[in-house]
Amino acid sequence: MASISVSLLSVMTAASIASAAYQPEEDDDASDVSEASADDLGDDEPEADGDAAADEAAPATEAPAAAPAKEATPAAAPAEPWYKRHRPTRNQIEIGVFGGILLPAKDHELYNPATPWQPYKRVAPDFGVRVGYYPLRVLGLEIEGGLAPTKVTTDNSRALLGTFRGYGLVQLPYRLAPFALFGIGLMGTTGLGKDVDPALHYGGGVKFYVNDLIALRLDARDNLTRQMGIAAGRTHNVEILLGVSIVLNRQKPKEDPDTDGDGFKDKVDACPTVPGVAPDGCPPPDPDTDGDGFKDKVDACPTEPGVAPDGCPIPDRDGDGIPDPDDQCPDDPETKNNYLDQDGCPDEIPKEVKKFTGVIEGIFFDTDKDTITPQSRPVLDRAKAVLDEYPEVKVEISGHTDTDGDRDHNIDLSRRRAEAVRRYLVDAGIDESRITTRGAGPDEPLGSNDTEAGKAKNRRIEFNLIQ
Repeated sequence: MASISVSLLSVMTAASIASAAYQPEEDDDASDVSEASADDLGDDEPEADGDAAADEAAPATEAPAAAPAKEATPAAAPAEPWYKRHRPTRNQIEIGVFGGILLPAKDHELYNPATPWQPYKRVAPDFGVRVGYYPLRVLGLEIEGGLAPTKVTTDNSRALLGTFRGYGLVQLPYRLAPFALFGIGLMGTTGLGKDVDPALHYGGGVKFYVNDLIALRLDARDNLTRQMGIAAGRTHNVEILLGVSIVLNRQKPKEDPDTDGDGFKDKVDACPTVPGVAPDGCPPPDPDTDGDGFKDKVDACPTEPGVAPDGCPIPDRDGDGIPDPDDQCPDDPETKNNYLDQDGCPDEIPKEVKKFTGVIEGIFFDTDKDTITPQSRPVLDRAKAVLDEYPEVKVEISGHTDTDGDRDHNIDLSRRRAEAVRRYLVDAGIDESRITTRGAGPDEPLGSNDTEAGKAKNRRIEFNLIQ
C-alpha cells in the first residue's frame, strides 16, 4: 500500500500542476487565451481595405450617368479550425460505455487460498460503463466498472472477472484529445472460490469529439494486482478498450457580439455602436446616410434613397405608386380595379367587361364531368367577343362545386371545368397568356349546401379581372 500512496501523491501533484497551468481568471477557461495564437486572434478581425476607406468621388452638379459605388463591406471571418470545434469545456460531464478485451495475468492471485490455484484463459471479452466530471478542460475525474466473462484453464469452469476503479485523467483541450490517467480500484473474480484484490490502475489513450454530444474513445490500461508466489509482487492485467460517450453540461461558447451589425465584432470595432466600414468599423469621413451612393454633402435628400441627378426619390405627385415619368396622369391617382392599372389614370371597368366579371350564368357541364354542354356556347361566344374588344383585359377563370362527394375530387373537377372554359376561349382565338385558371372546389360557397337551391348556386364558373 506504500506504493499506492506514493502513486496517488504523484497523480495529485500532476493534477495540481495542470490545474494551475489552466486556471481561468474568469468563467471562461484561461486556456482559451493561452492557446490563441496571433493567427487565432485574427480570425474574427477583417482585413483593412484601403480602397474602401478612401473617399469616393461625389456626383457632379450635372446629372451623372450612374450613382457612385457603395462602400465595400468586410469579408466574412474564416471558419474555426477543425481541431477547435466541439473541444471539451469546463464542468462538462461524460457518460459512456466501452467494450474490448482483458488479458488476465498468468501469475495472478485472484483466487481463494482454500481453492487450488489455476490460470485464467489468456483473453477475455471486457465491457462496462463509465461516468466522468471535468472541472477543467484539461482535467477530469472518472469512475467506471467492468465485467469480463472468462474460464479457468485447467477445469474449464466459468469465472466472471470484475473491475471497479476511480482515477484522474489529464488531457489536451482539443477535439482530438490524447490523455493519460492514473488511479486505484478493485479487481475481483467469481471463480476459484471468489476473491477481491486492490489494484493500481494507469493507462492512456485518445478521444475524438464527433460533435457537441458524442465522443469516441480508445484506451490502453494496466491493472496492477498481487502476484502469485511473490511477497509484495505486482503483476499486469492489460485492457484494450473502445468506447463511446455522451457529453452533457457542455458550456456554450462566449458570444462575440456585433452591436451595430456592421460586420466588425465589438472587440475590434473602433465605433461599436455606429455602423461603419473598413478598416476600423467607423463611419466613413464623408457618409452616405441613406445608402443610395450619393454622399450626404451632395445629396438633396440625404435620408431617402434616391437617383440621379440629386439623390432624391423619383417623384410621384399623386401618390398612386407609379412614378411621374411613367404616369400618364401624374396629378390624378390610378383607380386600382385590375383594369389598365399600369397607366396611372383613374378609370372605370367598361360595362361590357363588367358583365363578364364575377359569376357567369349560363355555363353548364355534364354531371360530374368537365364536358361543356352545347347550350353554354352562346355565353362563351359573347365572352370571347368581349375579350376580343378589350385586348388589355386578363382574367382568372375559377371553378366551384357544392359539398356533395369527396372534397379532393370536387377540387379536381372544378379545376378541370375551369380549364375546359379556358380551352374553349383559346381555341376560339384568345391569347392563352391572358387567361389563368383555378379550382376552388367547395371551399368558397355562395349559398348553403344544406339546400338544393344553395348547392345549385355554389356550382358555378367565375371570371375575375387580373393584372
